[in-house]
Amino acid sequence: MKLLLLIGDGAVGKMTVGQELMKQTGLRLFHNHMTIEPVLEIFGEFRTSVILQMREIIFREFAKSDHYGLIHTVMWAFDEPEDWKYMRHVVGIFEEQGAEIYCAELVAPLEVRLERNETENRLQHKPSKRDLAASRERVIAMDQQHRFVSEPGEIPFANYMRIDNTDLEPEVVAAMIKERFGL
Repeated sequence: MKLLLLIGDGAVGKMTVGQELMKQTGLRLFHNHMTIEPVLEIFGEFRTSVILQMREIIFREFAKSDHYGLIHTVMWAFDEPEDWKYMRHVVGIFEEQGAEIYCAELVAPLEVRLERNETENRLQHKPSKRDLAASRERVIAMDQQHRFVSEPGEIPFANYMRIDNTDLEPEVVAAMIKERFGL
């Protein structure tokens, strides 16, 4: 079993790269909006506790399964202790089952991410992003509120890589991750 954490700032391309990586490796993709969107639809608002409970069930069941592995996309606020706790918890679920842990961090400047925030693929899979003005403001606000790019040596996983995907196609980024980690 393998767990690949695909981390990065808002609209950096985590889901799109994850989709390509799933095609290239056989890992399954669990992007963060797979739990966010249903909760928004049902409750009409963001409910962190419900989202986390849904993820918990999926992580625990998947970690016990005979699948090759899981890609989980997530924004990790490095300046937020709760995010560190969450990441340790998720990794712990998989480590308890003997999984290998990998982490790929995607980085790109804000202007590139704002362009990506409006792509057809993103809007298709993330209905909450379809109000483009509000979504743009959320991307900008999140950058101002938290630090989503790691500092050198901050990521605690031996199997870690950082990719500046500013000028790279998702297929290329996925191939780089596959190659580096032998997936």
